[in-house]
Amino acid sequence: MKKYIIFLVLAIMSIPLYAQRMVYKQKSLEVNTGLLNADRIGKDFYINLTLNSFAKHGNYWIWGLEYQKKTADYKTWNIPLEDFLGEAGYSIKLLSDSRKFITLNGAVTGVAGFESVNKGDSLLMDGGILKNKNGFVFGTGGRLSLETYISDRVVFMLQGRIRILWGSDLERFRPSMCLGLRFNF
Repeated sequence: MKKYIIFLVLAIMSIPLYAQRMVYKQKSLEVNTGLLNADRIGKDFYINLTLNSFAKHGNYWIWGLEYQKKTADYKTWNIPLEDFLGEAGYSIKLLSDSRKFITLNGAVTGVAGFESVNKGDSLLMDGGILKNKNGFVFGTGGRLSLETYISDRVVFMLQGRIRILWGSDLERFRPSMCLGLRFNF
């Protein structure tokens, strides 16, 4: 009898098992950081915290908060430009392997938030007056995300994104690229 139990246990252990990935109604938390301008590394960046809820077929809903910081050159000074944004959208799985180890996703999002120019101060250091003002911004965004599983619950992501914001006195089109981690729970 002992031989049969050992044989049965070894037979069960030899069956390859795969984790379930992108399961319907599974939640995950994303942390991303990226560059807004490749020429100004360390000065133009953003940090994003996103909650995802998986839908069917590997698609997922996106709810996120983001902080963007840029600087504009003025003579010898840097003028700080900050955005505090919220986004909501939907991501569709475009390509993946059969085990969903590597996936390519495309997403469309709606974006809204607040933009601060020079921390609300319109007077510059040399007495010049800044015509750009703080205000609410809104718009849309798109992203293309290449995702790979490091473990059953941790995903490494490489994203390219574009934002189009209205209500801004600054640039309307804002491309960016980022690296991130997603933690599934």
